[in-house]
Amino acid sequence: MTTTEEPGTETERLRGRIAAELARTRARTALLTEAVDDDDLMRQHSPLMSPLVWDLAHVGNQEELWLVRDVGGREPVRRDIDELYDAFKQPRKDRPTLPLLPPAEARAYLTTVRDKVLDLLDGIRFTDRSLVTDGFAFGMIVQHEQQHDETMLATHQLRSGPAVLDAPAPPEPRARVGDEVLVPAGPFTMGTSTDPWALDNERPAHTVELPAYVIDAAPVTNGRYREFIADGGYDDPRWWSEAGWRHRREAGLTAPLHWRRDGDGWAYRRFGRWSPVRDDEPVVHVCWYEAEAFAAWAGRRLPTEAEWEKAARWDPATGRSRRYPWGDEDPTGEHANLGQRHLRPAPVGAYPAGASPLGVHQLIGDVWEWTSTTFRGHPGFTAFPYREYSEVFFGDDYRVLRGGSFGTDRSACRGTFRNWDYPIRRQIFSGFRCARDARADEAHG
Repeated sequence: MTTTEEPGTETERLRGRIAAELARTRARTALLTEAVDDDDLMRQHSPLMSPLVWDLAHVGNQEELWLVRDVGGREPVRRDIDELYDAFKQPRKDRPTLPLLPPAEARAYLTTVRDKVLDLLDGIRFTDRSLVTDGFAFGMIVQHEQQHDETMLATHQLRSGPAVLDAPAPPEPRARVGDEVLVPAGPFTMGTSTDPWALDNERPAHTVELPAYVIDAAPVTNGRYREFIADGGYDDPRWWSEAGWRHRREAGLTAPLHWRRDGDGWAYRRFGRWSPVRDDEPVVHVCWYEAEAFAAWAGRRLPTEAEWEKAARWDPATGRSRRYPWGDEDPTGEHANLGQRHLRPAPVGAYPAGASPLGVHQLIGDVWEWTSTTFRGHPGFTAFPYREYSEVFFGDDYRVLRGGSFGTDRSACRGTFRNWDYPIRRQIFSGFRCARDARADEAHG
């Protein structure tokens, strides 16, 4: 029995898609690491982040572990570096002191690994075991590298020195966006059991019943956030939780990260360039505690993760949950600000084609949105293919973020995709929107 397929078969199309995604992702990795010199690659720009050269070799090592060795059953390329690039064994703050591969050697290693992966991809059977069904292991590696690309983009935002990245501005607003949207009470399907490249924490699909609630039609903007600052929001413990107020004081928080006073207003340093804060852009680089305090000041709260997902996926006409707010098709440049096409959030109203049926805008892309929910598995969760992807992070330490940012790739962003981080983190591209319980007269129309 032959294992080769005629051109044009489903298997050949999947092989072609995987090869294209691997190449597209590697081109982004190259852009981020070739924009700076070798000294810059080896330097640690913040104790919160790895040197860029660590991320570079780490994505190759994960590709070798999962695709070359596990899926392909091939001999190791560099077993001697496994421990160096183990994210659990090597805390970020310590990585600059490790004997890391220098840039040229790291790039050569990535090329060798990729050649072996493309060779084994030619003969892979996508039916042999669950790890390769629908190309899952390859999709997992694409998403892993794209997640590190976003991390490297955040490192670029933290580095000092002249600007090295450039991109066109996002589109201007094309639609007027209302203040808030009522989401009616009732059940919806949360999570997925069918999306082939969905990761374990997105699974399985399950029904969640929610009361009626109201959610912001767009992320909170710089303009609204400036009102919170001007009203003394950072100086009034009424708006802060006990832990949040303690962190605000210890960290000396007075405004979003990368902001500074500029005359009567504010300026923002974005990838090495200062510019005035634009009021209609979503606020970015705020931690969970800042988002929680703003929401309290505004007489609102942060949405739960389930409320965020229902607003993003539920179609009131059919009762079905879509992959994205606009439908099931993959995002394009008309739908959302993703994939580092632009180097900042787009102003509110820039993506009317990406709105949900209820009229909630910019749920995908622009800024990761903090929710009030701690990170746990969905009911029926099963770790796959390893506990360290999600399960070891479950508990009260992390808050869930949803929706992706301007630095998130489309392969690593769906209506079910879940991110998580510590509530003090703000070097990530994080913003938020607010929600509230529906009043009785709203809930019953």
